[in-house]
Amino acid sequence: MMGATLDKMVKSADFLKELPRSRLHTGDLVFVKTCNSEYSIHVEGGGLFTVSGGWFDLRGKSPTRTTIKGCTWGGSVIKVDIIAACGLRIEFGNRLITSPVQKIFILSREATN
Repeated sequence: MMGATLDKMVKSADFLKELPRSRLHTGDLVFVKTCNSEYSIHVEGGGLFTVSGGWFDLRGKSPTRTTIKGCTWGGSVIKVDIIAACGLRIEFGNRLITSPVQKIFILSREATN
């Protein structure tokens, strides 16, 4: 049963609207709307991000400098090559896992120059 579920996740990964790490550059700004919150994610470089909104705002911790481990389907399987994907949950370096992502908007540093 576990293999069938993992197999379905792997197959569905090919059809996700996702934001790969490789597409981001230092200075880019990513806005993510989840089912419960909104986050702004500033790409700092070196695998670090400055995050505001959602859980971080509620806890008085915005902005927070952290990493993004990847995205999960809600369990322990994580897709590490992406920052966000519609339908998946973002896992931050502090172990916070968001509700499922609904929308992703990228403001490229090139668009602001």
